[in-house]
Amino acid sequence: MMLACSGIVLSTANIFAQGVLTPPGAPGLTMKSLDQIESRTAITNTSTLVTIAQPGSYYLTHDITVSTGDAIDITTNGVTLDLNGFTLTSTAASATGNCIYLASTGGNTDITIVNGHILSSVTNNAGTYTGPGFASGIACNVSGKTFNISVSHVSVYGCLSYGIFLPAASSFGSPGYSTLVESCTIKTAGAIGIQADTVTHCTAVDCGNTGISGSSISDSRGEAAGIGSVGLSAVNAENCYGACSSTNLGYGILTILANNCSGYAAGASSYAILANSTAINCYGYCTGTNGNGIYATTASNCRGFSTSGNALNIIGSAVGCYGQSTFGTGVKATVANACVVGGGTTNITYKYNMP
Repeated sequence: MMLACSGIVLSTANIFAQGVLTPPGAPGLTMKSLDQIESRTAITNTSTLVTIAQPGSYYLTHDITVSTGDAIDITTNGVTLDLNGFTLTSTAASATGNCIYLASTGGNTDITIVNGHILSSVTNNAGTYTGPGFASGIACNVSGKTFNISVSHVSVYGCLSYGIFLPAASSFGSPGYSTLVESCTIKTAGAIGIQADTVTHCTAVDCGNTGISGSSISDSRGEAAGIGSVGLSAVNAENCYGACSSTNLGYGILTILANNCSGYAAGASSYAILANSTAINCYGYCTGTNGNGIYATTASNCRGFSTSGNALNIIGSAVGCYGQSTFGTGVKATVANACVVGGGTTNITYKYNMP
């Protein structure tokens, strides 16, 4: 059939053509496999020991409650363990097991543990830590060489010995282990709350021996209660708070370098902040008999208070500092420049720009 319009001839065959009508074939698979949706291994145990013996990524699907020993043992390297917001608990009458144990005798490497809760039932009874549950929250086999370990966003409560315990360098120049603990909280640990090379944005309180111990510690809070204990022990401490509530010798912060830190100590002959090298922009408060607010080799822009000891006890030079003691020495230093004594006596060999 032909149509004519204004001298143009159109063919109806061209106007109403349908194209190829042959089906393209059977449809292909469009669904994803289970490995593509969740490429990790689920841990479904709820009451028995879990042993991770193959490298890979693992995640909890339930709370786990054990009645004895460990909850999770990691015996291999290259493991990521996501607690997935769940809680691991022990009801063991004797707190001898570890919640998560890096158990390889040769040491574990390349391990990441994140996002969960560890619950035990040890309590502090007037300085004595007793009760059921776990000995440690996260710990490692100390006989091996453990390194490259990261723990983050984990809370631990009520352990007999350690909250989170990983190898850590102990001094300048000593080899590190590349162990990191960040954004974790510890409440009640009979020995050490947290130990690692690097600790940041963490809190560990009610610890028997040491709140937090490490090489580099920043933006963290550590509190200890035992005799001779340390709230926060570091090679380098920055933006930290450390406290020791022992009635005898103790340390709020024990470090080599302290920057923007605050320390408190309650015991006799204690130190709110003891910096074996330098304290900068720090505040130390000691209420114990013959205690020290800040003890350091050099101090700059620091404030110290002591009830009856040395508010500032500086072996070398103090610059721009303030010291106040009710019944002791406000500023004790070899050299003091532009310092102020708010109360107490002075014991300064050389004074500059001050009365």
